[in-house]
Amino acid sequence: MTKVTPLINTFAEVRYQRSLMVKNELHSEYPSLADFMQSLDQLSAIANNELMFILDFLYIMGRKSDGTFIRFRNEIERWCLFCWQSLNKGIFQVGRKDIEAYIEFVWKPDKKWIGTSVQQRFKEKTGQFISNPKWRPFVVKLAKSLVKKNPDACADIDNYRPSQESLISTFTALSVLYQHAQMEEVCDKNFVPVVKKSCPYLIKQVQRKTPDTLSELQWEYVLGITKEMADNDRQYERNLFIIVTLKSLYLRVSELSEHAKWRPTMSDFTKDDDDFWYLTVFGKGNKVRSVTVPQAYLDYLKRYRHYRGLSSLPSPDEDSPMLNKLRGSGNMSSRQIRRIVEQSFDSAIKALYKDGFNEDANYLLAATTHWLRHTGATEDAGSRPLKHLADELGHASSETTDKNYIQSNIKDRARSGVKRKI
Repeated sequence: MTKVTPLINTFAEVRYQRSLMVKNELHSEYPSLADFMQSLDQLSAIANNELMFILDFLYIMGRKSDGTFIRFRNEIERWCLFCWQSLNKGIFQVGRKDIEAYIEFVWKPDKKWIGTSVQQRFKEKTGQFISNPKWRPFVVKLAKSLVKKNPDACADIDNYRPSQESLISTFTALSVLYQHAQMEEVCDKNFVPVVKKSCPYLIKQVQRKTPDTLSELQWEYVLGITKEMADNDRQYERNLFIIVTLKSLYLRVSELSEHAKWRPTMSDFTKDDDDFWYLTVFGKGNKVRSVTVPQAYLDYLKRYRHYRGLSSLPSPDEDSPMLNKLRGSGNMSSRQIRRIVEQSFDSAIKALYKDGFNEDANYLLAATTHWLRHTGATEDAGSRPLKHLADELGHASSETTDKNYIQSNIKDRARSGVKRKI
């Protein structure tokens, strides 16, 4: 394997990066990348055309969401590097056996391709994007709970193995790429589905895993400790509002944060003629949905608004940000929201340990912000109609909600099996 280098910058830079390639001016702003492309020798012209095609493709995919762009960029970037460097072929010159060889490589990559931390692809310096030598296509990560217990722990690249989700993501990205290339008449075959069907590393999941949730005790501690923090220091009122909102309204972090397509404001809370409150949410798949606001939630909304010097409840024309930043204007980002939720989790973990609930504390070490959405939905799954819950969660199909949150057959089987004798 030769030098590993990033190929594709952020979504905001994709079109400009391509225009530089069209004008043969890549070297002026991406000197490291230009040198790499030239180093491919006889394959250089083919690789340049393929990279321009991919930048076009990623722009189309990236318009759907930032997450889609990042997933597809990561997978396709690896594939290009493997084809150009290991196979000495263009990505549209490969056959079925080449894709099979790549899956073997993804399962056990060359150690030089594996990093121990997520790194920025390019670093801007005097108006140029310089390739970051620390960037790697694959990253081995330590379990979150292990990092919290031992902040000095280091990941071992010998332990790298892709998850089932990661493998599926690889097949999906490549297959969609080749479908797009077929429609653009750039290639006439897509071998990816055939390779996926015979892949020895994919495990068929007959039964879906139950979502990760906080136990009743863990949520009691997270809520109680955060409330106590807010009572003692008003700056934690925002922490309290965030955890209650994510859990009670089944929100994803991205639905509470500001991004290019949506700016959450207090006027997203609305009331109908029957005094029912709703929150309008911009969710996955660029879909807007309405979430019912529980009556008990209004006390937390009022509390947070009073902290910000606002009236008790929002008015229809109110333009105040949903989550104002402590510094600067506008709403908070997803990263900032996650950091705040971590504060509440960490405080609850300390309290659980102090009170002797060691197992609950250890389990909570692994919790992520998304667990709050799962916790709220799982708690309510037994008391709300399936269709209502699916609509509130923003699921396209009630079947998704049923598989993720209802799973009555799994619960019944557990109840009948838990008292078996040894």
